[in-house]
Amino acid sequence: MRSKCKQMSLFDTYKAVEEARENDQPELFRLLDEHIDWYEIIPDAFFDAFYKRTGRERVYDLESFMRALLLQDTFHYVEDTQLLNTLRFSREMRAFCRFKRVPDASKLTRFKQDFCDYIRHVFERLVDMTEPICREMDAALADMLINDTTGIVAYVAENNPKRLKPTGPDVAASNPQVKRQYINGYFCYAHRAAVLTNGLGIVRHLELLDDDFRAKHPELPKRKRTKSPEIDKEVGDSISLKPVLLDFRAAHPTFRYGTFSGDAAFDSYDNYRFLLKEYGFKQAVIPLNPRNSAASDAKGFNENGTPLCPLDGTPFKPNGTGGGRHRTKRLKFLCPGAYRVGPTVINRCPTPCTPAKYGRCVYAYPDKNLRLYPGLSRDDPKFEAIYKQRTAVERSISSLKGTFCLQGRKTSNNLTTKADLFLAGIAQLLCVLLASKLHKPALARRTRLLLAA
Repeated sequence: MRSKCKQMSLFDTYKAVEEARENDQPELFRLLDEHIDWYEIIPDAFFDAFYKRTGRERVYDLESFMRALLLQDTFHYVEDTQLLNTLRFSREMRAFCRFKRVPDASKLTRFKQDFCDYIRHVFERLVDMTEPICREMDAALADMLINDTTGIVAYVAENNPKRLKPTGPDVAASNPQVKRQYINGYFCYAHRAAVLTNGLGIVRHLELLDDDFRAKHPELPKRKRTKSPEIDKEVGDSISLKPVLLDFRAAHPTFRYGTFSGDAAFDSYDNYRFLLKEYGFKQAVIPLNPRNSAASDAKGFNENGTPLCPLDGTPFKPNGTGGGRHRTKRLKFLCPGAYRVGPTVINRCPTPCTPAKYGRCVYAYPDKNLRLYPGLSRDDPKFEAIYKQRTAVERSISSLKGTFCLQGRKTSNNLTTKADLFLAGIAQLLCVLLASKLHKPALARRTRLLLAA
């Protein structure tokens, strides 16, 4: 009886092994290898600096370091030892990272500190690459820029719960740049960072507000602490806005946005003048800060700059903006009794104070008071709707600190923290880029679903 077994050639054996290896490769590694061009993402200057002749050849490649560090953020390995142990026991991960042997933890730290500025350039390049993707996802939300600050708690002895007190030294003993901050209602020693996102919650700019940042912007006033930590935080956030946006413009000179949004900490006359007149935003959606507010001297207007009915004090209705190409922009308000019937406005006020069919209308000129009229009426429903989108930056910060494990690192070094900040931003933007390549833009902000897609 003739055997039905087929003798396999060496080529057939090799092919079967290769197919098995490829099929066993985790799906994420396959997607990244297939859709992400690392030579497009990493600038040539980074390669030149990394491979610059130092007298001996590099044991580990630049691309290997970048792949490993981004997997660390993606897989939420807070500690370097978690990443390195996984690399030692995972053949697939070592193959993806192109590691012939696993480096030790000091090599990762040294890489971050030596090439922090170049890691920032990778982040900025990804911002450029993802900007058109964001515009395609939602043009209105992508046209919005949102600013917020956060604290990255440092790994210093002063943050020991047994030693942490409301009153203490202004800086940590191990690193003077780690300062005592008031974050989420409590004191701690942390690095302060500024985060810019668009209305989609996709990060556009990151800045560590350390001594290097202050040295780059000598115009920043020296901060004087008061007895109120809330006021100190608001003042610190407010004065950082202009230099952060100027650095963003310098990194991406072609980017333009129509709307700025931020919390009440940015409510100051100087900020409105900068945002609307110098930077070029069409509207700045910032709630009024009671600390900066006083009783209005303008008779017939409420605290939001909306005119009031002279008979009963009812606020007028915002009715859009006016002004032609060569005319001053103005906001139009209609009588509280005015109603729109199709294209026509009819006044139904029982005691009209004008014979006009549409009732009395009042104009306000934003240029006379940018704080009360930051491009649109504060009583306009659009103002509240836009401000609600500000939660996008809070979700993004939560993602950077939680999902991409920026928080909880056992380090107090500024360069390491700064590199970790940019690496977290890179990890988020790689998800956006990968979602676009897979034609699944809805998953750009949902990392876990994207990895399972």
